[in-house]
Amino acid sequence: MKTVRDVSAGGVIYRHRDGRLEVALVGKLSPCRWGLPKGGLQRGETLEQAAVREVTEETGLQARLVCPLGEIEYWFRWAGRRHFKRVHFYLMAAIGGDVSQHDHEYDLVEWFSLEDARRQLSYPSEVGIVDRAAATLERDRDRPASA
Repeated sequence: MKTVRDVSAGGVIYRHRDGRLEVALVGKLSPCRWGLPKGGLQRGETLEQAAVREVTEETGLQARLVCPLGEIEYWFRWAGRRHFKRVHFYLMAAIGGDVSQHDHEYDLVEWFSLEDARRQLSYPSEVGIVDRAAATLERDRDRPASA
């Protein structure tokens, strides 16, 4: 069986609301699955450009890229081929847009507290990425301002 190597990029898009941190997840109704927004690169795009574009398309939200969070890798089969996929994730701050404007790829886009996002995510590797995002935001919050 032929192996295809795929590269995607996506993000953990966050906001602060009522004193708590929330992240946006994309969801499918059948079967019920929640995940982080991500997708393939277009010709000539950098990983960062693809991540921002995919997050905007899939969530309807405008985002500012903050920093890289790392990558995950996994295997799957589709259309008679075996795929090895590497997804590069970035931390992104929500700066506008509306989840009602998400594209057709997902049925739902919703904001979740960190705790609820961890419980809802369908893939443990993506829970790890959300944990990295939370640790990064916590570290940055505790860092003293420079003079």
